[in-house]
Amino acid sequence: MRHLQKDEALKLRQARRVKTLATVVLFLCFCLLVAAKILEHHFPGVIYFAIIAAFAEAATIGGIADWYAVVALFKRPLNLPIPHTAIIPNNRQRIASNLGSFIEENFLKREQIEPKLKEIDFAGEMAHWLSSKKRSRNLSSFLVRFVPQLLDSIDEKSLVRFASERVTKQLAQTDISPLVSSVMETFTKDGRHQRLLDEIISALHRFLDDEETLAVIREKVQQELPRVFNLFRADSLILNRIMKKMSELLNDIKEDESHPMRAEFETFLKNYVERTRRSRVFKKRVEDMKQQVLARPELTDAAEHLWANMRDYVLKDAKSENSVLAARLGDLFVDVGTTLKSEPKLKRDINSGMVTVLSNLVDEQRQNISAYVTEQVQGWDMDELVMLIEMNVGKDLQYIRFNGMLIGGFVGICLYVIERALLH
Repeated sequence: MRHLQKDEALKLRQARRVKTLATVVLFLCFCLLVAAKILEHHFPGVIYFAIIAAFAEAATIGGIADWYAVVALFKRPLNLPIPHTAIIPNNRQRIASNLGSFIEENFLKREQIEPKLKEIDFAGEMAHWLSSKKRSRNLSSFLVRFVPQLLDSIDEKSLVRFASERVTKQLAQTDISPLVSSVMETFTKDGRHQRLLDEIISALHRFLDDEETLAVIREKVQQELPRVFNLFRADSLILNRIMKKMSELLNDIKEDESHPMRAEFETFLKNYVERTRRSRVFKKRVEDMKQQVLARPELTDAAEHLWANMRDYVLKDAKSENSVLAARLGDLFVDVGTTLKSEPKLKRDINSGMVTVLSNLVDEQRQNISAYVTEQVQGWDMDELVMLIEMNVGKDLQYIRFNGMLIGGFVGICLYVIERALLH
């Protein structure tokens, strides 16, 4: 038998004290009956003794009858094999089955569950709870503590392979040429192409200032010019003039934002982007390039390396007292709670969804719940069950005995009066 809590022990003592008091009162009624009968015999002319005797006799009978009824619920009175006693122990299986069916039919049906669930503001409670930074941070810290166990339970190679295959398959089926065209178009809209032109000009400057580059160009110029030019070292003069003019042109383009070459460059890019948008050749080239990239084995290695780095970072962060992951997750919870407060439609959708989910769950599991209740009642220890009932309703059961004696006594007086009236 389980150990009783302090309040349970107090209830049990109170019930047993009332039980003892009821027994004492019953015994006093019997003593009063004996005394009244003796006095009535010695003083036959005194009607008061007869009335007291009638009251005490009926009260004693009523008290004994109610004592019998209360005791018969739980055990055999005086351990006698009287039929229809020890009702609860002898009918435990039937009581358990009926109790399970009663709960299933009267508490767990959808039409009974849904109205009660609709009274609950799930979204409001969720929003109120999550909007607290302290509660959200505690929740995020609690969840982050499970991350290492979660990662340890994962088959990493299978996960990485599965993710890589799914992503690769999805990319292989996706036409990315419109995306490439859109990126190029966005590039021209934001004016980044002008910055690109500046970078190209700077690169050309570095190229023209390089001695090795100049030597190669000089050699090419010498090969193309007639020998007479080389004889008078005209190649150097021509090369220097070319380089000077090119540098001047590049500087003009770079310093003048309204230079015609910039407009020409912008027009060229926009026309090229527009052509690529309609060009089947461009689309095929992009598709071929995509397929070649996806077919490279390095993608799998990159995925594994990325997962390993991410896993190490997450594990290290999860063990840190100042976890970034927990902080960001906590901020996310707070943001969700705050946003939810100002979104009545979203709150209605969440509440409706919760009612549907919980109603379906209860409806699907109500037979299992009924079976569980039946199983639990059937497995109860009868001594513990009797003590549990005595502890919670024992006082009321014992007051039935008081009522039985009191009502029985008044009925006895009424019967005595009727008897006297009929005989006289």
